[in-house]
Amino acid sequence: MASNTSKTARASVRAGQAGQGGALSVLGEFKYLIPLAEGRFAYVRNLTNGKTNHLRTDSDAFVEEIRVLAAAGHGAKIRAEIEGLDASFPKHGWATIEKRLEDAGVFAS
Repeated sequence: MASNTSKTARASVRAGQAGQGGALSVLGEFKYLIPLAEGRFAYVRNLTNGKTNHLRTDSDAFVEEIRVLAAAGHGAKIRAEIEGLDASFPKHGWATIEKRLEDAGVFAS
């Protein structure tokens, strides 16, 4: 019996399943941090589990979420985002947040 899906659709599904070994390929720019309330809170987008968490940037949960992402190989990108946020919003305390993450050993290799 013939399948109702097209060859293109089946090829697309196979291509999507090929990258499921823990790696994720994303086309375009992906932001990990979405700042809120002048840097007091942020949405943290986690590529490893597909969840977006709303966290207070001075909380231990924020540090642990960034630690998980850094351990998965996203640390340099997150650090670059934080530096960019500090450059764009110097009064929001992103330099302090970066220092706190650094002191916690989040970006240590």
